[in-house]
Amino acid sequence: MIIDIDSLTKTYEIGPIKVLALRGLHLKVPQGDYVAIMGPSGSGKSTLMHIIGCLDRPTSGSYRLRGNAVEDLDDQALSRTRNREIGFIFQSFNLLAHMNVQQNVELPMVYAGMSRRERRERALAALERVSLTDRLRHLPNELSGGQRQRVAIARALVNKPAILLADEPTGNLDSKTGTEIMALFAEVHAAGNTLIVVTHERDIAEHANRIVHIRDGVVERIETVRGPQVEVAQASAAAGN
Repeated sequence: MIIDIDSLTKTYEIGPIKVLALRGLHLKVPQGDYVAIMGPSGSGKSTLMHIIGCLDRPTSGSYRLRGNAVEDLDDQALSRTRNREIGFIFQSFNLLAHMNVQQNVELPMVYAGMSRRERRERALAALERVSLTDRLRHLPNELSGGQRQRVAIARALVNKPAILLADEPTGNLDSKTGTEIMALFAEVHAAGNTLIVVTHERDIAEHANRIVHIRDGVVERIETVRGPQVEVAQASAAAGN
């Protein structure tokens, strides 16, 4: 399993009030899977995404990423894992406005300490993969929404991460452009990447192999999507086996 989560809890303290966002959640994701995470506001899906992406730590429970216990990592090791193992794709693109396309894509490799030559080679390969080699010197505000999301996807791919984690990746796009981005995700998944998409849109979730429904801080159920047919599986303590 690339992701193995067991009895995960997360509690936030807001003054004297404790908010339990995750309540002993279980989830397993095999290498090369394509998973969508859905849930209503306050369900815990954003908290789960932050923990999977090594942006936050659980209060208790176990999270193993490629067999490594993430909850045991110190801040430096957690940052290194986030940079090398997770590729992030956000709804708002999160591109730096003063950097051109190539520079934005190279940024994760700068943090990883790669040479300038390797950064350039990898950036060009990733941008070719998303059909944007003709926009290398353009700034983000000179691109369409779909092009900016393609830059974000290229940036997510350059470090060859274990997981691509996409948070509402079509939320700021029109339906036609959203469809194009999801087709690109299908290509990325077909190439062997593990892909996790957090979304509130049912039609976006149905592009995945499985839909994990989160409610009240636990996995409520898991759907296995096969073409037009949807098999509904009740989640258990070993959800995702």
